[in-house]
Amino acid sequence: MTQPLALADPARVIAIARSWLGTPYHDQASLRGVGCDCLGLARGVWREVVGPEPFPIPPYCRDWGETGPREVLAEGARRMMTEVPPAEAGPGALVLFRMKLRATPKHVGILTGSNSFIHARERLGVIEEPLTSSWRRRIAFAFLFPQG
Repeated sequence: MTQPLALADPARVIAIARSWLGTPYHDQASLRGVGCDCLGLARGVWREVVGPEPFPIPPYCRDWGETGPREVLAEGARRMMTEVPPAEAGPGALVLFRMKLRATPKHVGILTGSNSFIHARERLGVIEEPLTSSWRRRIAFAFLFPQG
């Protein structure tokens, strides 16, 4: 039987995620203060919380999450994080959103409170905003960062 991963301190995850606020949106990038997309934000937080990324992220196109039957983001997160039911996800959790009904998740955010989250949005960059009912119902998966 495998031992469960030690989990990162949610307050540390949130503080690091907040240090990315204001980073401009840039597709496929992951550099705080320079540019990132939603996955790049998660990757950058991972590097600061846990350490080096465990595997390279292949290039992806804008519609990648709308094609194919696989839950690519969830599969990748399961390889290195602890999955929790979305309803039990608390501050510091990485959440994956389905942007369209029955589509594969293609957007990522980090919960900062029971009703707020940080993510990267086109034209807005990295922002913290309310987790409205519209956003909440789109959460498909939730994961906890391991301790570095």
